[in-house]
Amino acid sequence: MHSTAHFTLLNRGNITMSTVRRAVVVLTVVSAFALTACGPTEDDAAGGAPATPAASASKSSKPSAPSKPSAPSKPSAPSTTPSGASAGGSSGGDDGSSADYDVFPCSTYDVTFTASLAEPTTSSYLLKITNKGTKACRALGHPIVTFGDLDGQATERGAAPGIEDALRLEPGETAYAGLMGGADDGKGTTVNSIAMTMNTESDLEQTPLTATTPALYVSPDVNSVTPWVNNAEDALSL
Repeated sequence: MHSTAHFTLLNRGNITMSTVRRAVVVLTVVSAFALTACGPTEDDAAGGAPATPAASASKSSKPSAPSKPSAPSKPSAPSTTPSGASAGGSSGGDDGSSADYDVFPCSTYDVTFTASLAEPTTSSYLLKITNKGTKACRALGHPIVTFGDLDGQATERGAAPGIEDALRLEPGETAYAGLMGGADDGKGTTVNSIAMTMNTESDLEQTPLTATTPALYVSPDVNSVTPWVNNAEDALSL
């Protein structure tokens, strides 16, 4: 009986000792794991600061400020230059282009007029007009010249350009024509003045412009006048 009891106690003691040893081993392992997990890393042991991935992630993940949208480009103003017109603003010249449709024929209201003796033996006079207005006009064809109180008008000499090609006079510009009374052939008459109106190819009434022509001999067979040209030499040589 004592032997059985003693065996039982021994067994209980062995179980208790075995349990204690297992508990000690488990506690040792747990402690070592806890020290390893919580202990300083090699970097910490070397004096380096521990990494802060959370802070780095916070800085790197901060969204950048959106760029300011650029202002839309301002549309360019439409050109106001008419098609076919030059950038200088001139709407045609002496080429009679369709851009000159608004340039009207010169009348006596648009010009000043003078007559000067050029050749006494043939009673030749240089006729001169100057645009006194503020707009261009065209000197069409031949001047219409009458001699003093004589009936009829001077005979046209030489071909004149059509209205599209007629001489264009800007304000202040001048045109010339040559008037010839003719040599004294005993058939004509002497006059002291002439009157001039412009060819307008219309029924526009004009006030005649006059000029003195002392002792101008007018032959009924030879008198003549040239078309308007842009220089005096051509006017007297046509």
